[in-house]
Amino acid sequence: MSTRVFWDDPYLPRVETTVAWVHGESVTLAETNFFAFAGGQERDHGTIGGHEVLDARWDGPSIVYRLAKKHGLKVGDQVEVVIDHHRRDRLRRLHMATEIVLELLTQAHPHLVKVGAHMSEDKGRIDFATEHTLTDWLVDASKTANQMIETDIAIERRFYEGSETRRYWKISGFAKVPCGGTLPERTGEIGPINLRRTNPGKGKERVEITLTEG
Repeated sequence: MSTRVFWDDPYLPRVETTVAWVHGESVTLAETNFFAFAGGQERDHGTIGGHEVLDARWDGPSIVYRLAKKHGLKVGDQVEVVIDHHRRDRLRRLHMATEIVLELLTQAHPHLVKVGAHMSEDKGRIDFATEHTLTDWLVDASKTANQMIETDIAIERRFYEGSETRRYWKISGFAKVPCGGTLPERTGEIGPINLRRTNPGKGKERVEITLTEG
């Protein structure tokens, strides 16, 4: 199992490590700062030993990276893992913003049922199964979320007791939520956000979250 450095330090752009396993185009690492798609958050972009990572997926507790053919890496090779730091920064901020908006909406309207969520470099989105148009509800959610961001509140990010894989985030007095994404230390890092409602189909409502900086 790789040591997942991205949980200990989600700000780390590069790490020196060792190739732990190789099978054709796929490799695993002794430790890694390179996040694989999980919980709706897209994977990092970057390189391993100078080779572009084409895909990253969880395989049980390990992360398997797919590189180009004939990458030439062998078990025991020392490599540098470098991620796109700008992309990670935006994913980190948008993931937390999406989590906050989801909590605000479901706490205020307990009947709302989330049916999907996705966080990319450009925006976060949450899908709900509901016949109610969310437009009016987003006014309060947007106001409160941006107040929380401006207040710059500490975000606790830890493992559940007795687990090495299950994590949560917590904002005191607000929520404690299971989450294994790469998240900021404080809400102020997110920056102001915008919310927009769209309708992806009958019986569904979608909320899109973007950073005001574009």
